[in-house]
Amino acid sequence: MIVVSDRVAVFVVFALNGAVYGSWAPRVPALAEQVGASPGALGLALLGGTAGLLLAAPLSGRLSERFGARAVVLAATLLSCVVLPLAGLVGSVAWLAAALFGIGFANGALDVAMNIGGVSVERRTGKAIMPVFHAGFSFGGLIASAAAGLAAAQHWSPTRHFVVAAVVTALAMVAVYRGLPRAVPRSGQPVRKTRTARRPVLWLLAVVPLCSAVAEGASSDWSALLLVTEHGAGQGAAALAFTAFSLAMAVTRLGSAWMQRRLGATRTLVIGAVVAGTGLLMSAVVPVAGVAFAGFVLAGMGLAAAFPVALSLAGEAGERADGSGGEREIAFVTTVAYTGFLAGPPLIGGIAQATSLSASFVLVAVLAALIAPAAVGASRARHRERTAAELPV
Repeated sequence: MIVVSDRVAVFVVFALNGAVYGSWAPRVPALAEQVGASPGALGLALLGGTAGLLLAAPLSGRLSERFGARAVVLAATLLSCVVLPLAGLVGSVAWLAAALFGIGFANGALDVAMNIGGVSVERRTGKAIMPVFHAGFSFGGLIASAAAGLAAAQHWSPTRHFVVAAVVTALAMVAVYRGLPRAVPRSGQPVRKTRTARRPVLWLLAVVPLCSAVAEGASSDWSALLLVTEHGAGQGAAALAFTAFSLAMAVTRLGSAWMQRRLGATRTLVIGAVVAGTGLLMSAVVPVAGVAFAGFVLAGMGLAAAFPVALSLAGEAGERADGSGGEREIAFVTTVAYTGFLAGPPLIGGIAQATSLSASFVLVAVLAALIAPAAVGASRARHRERTAAELPV
């Protein structure tokens, strides 16, 4: 049996996680019609997925620390392969919410464990390559979304589509499983319990993907509506805005690792924050559809490094002397970041209701720009931690 390298195995797992999300999200309209869900009921059902994410992330960190990230990756992937086809069989809003909770739970557990595996590869190679892994997630989602569109065009039912997606995912997982890093403590010594919530560096690092999550959610949910209602674009062209955003993010992630190695993690995040904030501000205030479209491309480029670099730094903040550790730190930062996906849509919708959608995107631009001071603050907090650790007791 051929065993792929750990770098290839982790990249494939990131792509599979993106593909699972990209498979079910475009079929939400079909699922809503299947269960007869009103927009309000559908919104509540979708919250089930977010709840699953939030519950799974901290649990995944603890399980990865105890049993190794490889075991959690396998379990979470297989869980998604079971729950995904079940989502196609639901006949009520309540069961749809339950299925989405299961998908979200599997996605959240896999998200944390695969990032722990990515940090393990970074430690082994001594290279900053986390953005490349996250590019795998982006491309996996884009490919699966295109396949979902093709399945819908061929009048495949969600059940048939999800079964095929689950089988492909399971086979790919089995093919790369043995190449995944174990990411377990090497020394055999008991793991010292640390209170992650009391470390300023982790809170500051969590602000980075939190702000990015709000901006990504805004671009996903509201970009087309902004272009149509505020800038006079046609619906067809407006629908391409998020596709352009996603492609820009995926492609930029391939180059972000090189940028991080040349400029350092903090400078990479600061530059990205400036680019993302500028792009979102352009989309909000310039009443020209073409400029707004370009703004979303810039936003995708600027936000590309936020999640991968922040999680890489979280793993570094938790590294122990034997080269292990970081599981809980990655889980903590991920959990805080997920609240952005939960709080972002109602926040933006509320501001748009009170003022305008353009005003909402001005706020989103400000949040994206806040990534810069958060990154600088995290760097300084980490420096203070290291200095304190070196002082004689």
